[in-house]
Amino acid sequence: MQADVRENKTRNPRLNPLRKLFNQTLIYGVATVLPRVISFFLLPLFTGVFQNAAGYGQYTNIYAWIAIFNVILAYGMETTFFRFYNKESEKQNVVATALVSLLVSSLGFLVLSWLTGDSLAAFTNINPDFIQFTAYILVLDALVIVPFAFLRATEKPMTYGVLKVLNVVVNVGLNLFFLLLLPKLATGSEGNNFWSSMYKEGWEIQYIFISNIIASAFTFLVLLPYYFKVKWTFDITLWRKMMKYAMPVLVAGIAFTINEVFDKILLTELLPPDVAEEEVGKYAACYKLALFMTLFGTAFRMGVEPFFFSHAETENPQKTYAQITNYFVILGSLILLTVVVFAEVLASLLIRNPVYWEALPVVPIILLGSFCLGIYHNLSVWYKITDKTRYGAFISLIGALVTLAINFIFIEKYGYMASAWATLAAYATMMTMSYYLGKKHYPVPYNLRKIAFYSGLALLFSGLSFYVFNRNLIAGGILLLLFLGMLYKLEGETLTKIFRPR
Repeated sequence: MQADVRENKTRNPRLNPLRKLFNQTLIYGVATVLPRVISFFLLPLFTGVFQNAAGYGQYTNIYAWIAIFNVILAYGMETTFFRFYNKESEKQNVVATALVSLLVSSLGFLVLSWLTGDSLAAFTNINPDFIQFTAYILVLDALVIVPFAFLRATEKPMTYGVLKVLNVVVNVGLNLFFLLLLPKLATGSEGNNFWSSMYKEGWEIQYIFISNIIASAFTFLVLLPYYFKVKWTFDITLWRKMMKYAMPVLVAGIAFTINEVFDKILLTELLPPDVAEEEVGKYAACYKLALFMTLFGTAFRMGVEPFFFSHAETENPQKTYAQITNYFVILGSLILLTVVVFAEVLASLLIRNPVYWEALPVVPIILLGSFCLGIYHNLSVWYKITDKTRYGAFISLIGALVTLAINFIFIEKYGYMASAWATLAAYATMMTMSYYLGKKHYPVPYNLRKIAFYSGLALLFSGLSFYVFNRNLIAGGILLLLFLGMLYKLEGETLTKIFRPR
């Protein structure tokens, strides 16, 4: 058996790390995609509960701010942890220092939210009644960053995946209970019993918060033992080096989040007040249909980020990085075309209320933007492994400026369509900048001809399906089959070698 393994490694020297990468990406993909697939039940639930779209718009605005503060409270520590865990010989010192840093900053934020809740509410335009809910969610999420990163760094994707899935199962289950079952139990009972005392009419957003808090608390309690498995130390010298690395990552993260969620905030602020939340609700619901590309990109990134660091010192890692990007583009192109072809089917399944369907034209634009973002994450290897994270911050800031400029200039005239095009423009700009800067600082032999062929073909077929054939399912299906046939003919043998079980 050992001889067979050695022979296989000799015969396919580059295939083994790629197979390992895709195996881990598959598990991370399940950990990311399955919870989101389960959470897709929340989309028809929420769009059913919020009948006029304005309530869903308010919910979207609050969670947009939560996404921004999530990045601030993490301050780049996840990526920093990977870098220093692989770089430093005293790995337990890295774990302990990162844990202490996030614990102190998270509890400090919690106290600050108690003292300045009204000011935070005024700044974010969030109802003051919701501020403490958001603070508890943010702190609980921040406290599990290092334990989850440790699971990834030590290549324990199954444990990571199970915990992520359980978190969302608890969250979704509680949402179903509070939003669907509890009102029936309360109204169907006689007298002031337990259910009627628990139920409060008009508390839809509060129940969403409560579900999130309980799910986050459950995850934190499961991961709490990791806080007691390390020797509690705080290396101030190491922490300063980590923070020096982390600050550009933080800036990049904030800029990324601006690109991802700030359009919903700007729509709320810049559109007329009588229609703003309703328009945001429609846009956010249809934006969710592009989540399949985001899920793929996130799962791929979670598998590839530790891989980039662990293989940085191997022989000719650039060639492996180029191969990885090729496969991302191939699979991403397939996802892009598939979602565009079945956009109306997905809308009818996931967004039951037709009032939201008005925003369907944003789907291909957001999908393409997410595809560009995924390619950017693959291209970003050069500044992460060369410790030049300041370039990542610079690129992300440029993307954020593009997002803000287009939204500020065009929202009043074009509404959420301006936000969709701003998303695509920002991510395409970041992708292009990263490629050209990477050529100078850390050249990787990307196969541009192959990348252009598959992405261009998927873009052409998507445009024909959505705009020329007006989302006709038969025409779109034929184009999808043509793409699959071409993909099988040109790449079938290589992809089979990677994904085939040993």
